[in-house]
Amino acid sequence: MAKKTQQELRQMIRSMGIKVTKQRLEILSVLNSDKTHVTAQDVYERLNSPEIGFATVYRFLKKLSELKLVTEVRMGGLPARYELAGDEHHDHLTCTDCGRIVEFEEQQIEEIQEIVARRHGYRLTDHILELYGVCPSCLEKENQSILPNSSTASLSTMPVNTI
Repeated sequence: MAKKTQQELRQMIRSMGIKVTKQRLEILSVLNSDKTHVTAQDVYERLNSPEIGFATVYRFLKKLSELKLVTEVRMGGLPARYELAGDEHHDHLTCTDCGRIVEFEEQQIEEIQEIVARRHGYRLTDHILELYGVCPSCLEKENQSILPNSSTASLSTMPVNTI
């Protein structure tokens, strides 16, 4: 997603029908940075400003999410993650071990969702698709922990004394 200009960020705030403030611009600037899918805590910590409290960050992110100016990605009991909404639609694949999020587009999935909506008499207006699994890095760590280490292997080959 292309970064938005300061003018575009100001326009986002104006479109919400609220006043453009330094604090709101700073929160949007964090979302507009290179790092995507940040928690409210991440935003708060990156602001590092005594003038902006965590409650302010959280409320503003929730409002942005309600108005679909940011996308909120949820995973089980973990904190919600946020990203600026872009013009291009995408879905999310989230690692249940480390929380890594991969964005993807899959035309076949989009077509199937339309078919399902029509089959049930719906006109699809929007959707959020979040898939959960274990990423390659975490799978590799799991496989490493399953392999016996040298001390365990040597114990299993030691002769057992019988009396």
